[in-house]
Amino acid sequence: MKNKKRLWTFLAALACVFWGISGLFAKGLFNISSEITPIWVTQVRMIVSGILLLIFAQVTGKKPLKTVTNRKDAITVFSYGLLGLVPVQFCYFMVVQEANASIATILQFVGPFFVMFYMVFFEHQILRKIDLLAAIFAFVGVFFLATHGHFNELSLSPSILFWGFLSAIGVATNTLIPRRLLDHTSSIVVTGWGLLAAGIALFIAHPVWPKLPANMTIFWLMLGVIVIGTLIPFQWMMGALRYIQPSTATLLDAFEPVSATIGSVIIFGLVMAPIDWLGSVMIILAVLALSWQPNEAKQLKEEEKE
Repeated sequence: MKNKKRLWTFLAALACVFWGISGLFAKGLFNISSEITPIWVTQVRMIVSGILLLIFAQVTGKKPLKTVTNRKDAITVFSYGLLGLVPVQFCYFMVVQEANASIATILQFVGPFFVMFYMVFFEHQILRKIDLLAAIFAFVGVFFLATHGHFNELSLSPSILFWGFLSAIGVATNTLIPRRLLDHTSSIVVTGWGLLAAGIALFIAHPVWPKLPANMTIFWLMLGVIVIGTLIPFQWMMGALRYIQPSTATLLDAFEPVSATIGSVIIFGLVMAPIDWLGSVMIILAVLALSWQPNEAKQLKEEEKE
């Protein structure tokens, strides 16, 4: 059992690294041609990944059609796709295009704070002192990234901050909307239908097929976005949650912005000033603080479940 836990902890960490790397693949695509846009990459990624996940769900006996034939479940899964997956993926790629994978991932990493605010205001969860301190810490980290520490100057454009925070809000809606559905439906089915619905909705809203240059690199990078950035890490993380605590998974999420930042520096020559590194580390530490619970709090939670 211990060996399995170690293995799945490692795979969960690797899944987060893969998610970070997928942003580098997307940045590579945007650098090849201006015809390749965030909305096209998002459409292809969602539709192909959604179809493959639903085929896998059908083959493994999870009956994906049952979800969309139930009116209440269908509304939930489509809301999850449009309000959760669209901002968390499309808005993320907008930041990747305008800035880089590092900034996109770090801004998106603020998402858990939107979940926290929702739980406090709508479900009356008690706000701990560490939560408040973490929120302030994260805000200061974003301020350092956005201004380089200068009040009268923005190092990140308002557009980047706009899409970045929409992406972070998407992390919250992506987490909160499907909660009821996941109690009685496979996560593969929920994600598959959500991706497919979101991809089709984006295509209907903005049908686009770029004139791609004859470059096989586009195929390989897109394959990386779909397989390494979606299918493999999703399966690993879902499998890992059977053996590790959600709080552990939250801690491992820190590997995503770290891998995206290191990759951006090595591959794309991103130059980050000391204040940028400080801001990034502050955001990561602040989010990790949200998952911290004293042993007494953990015991109380276990007693409440019993």
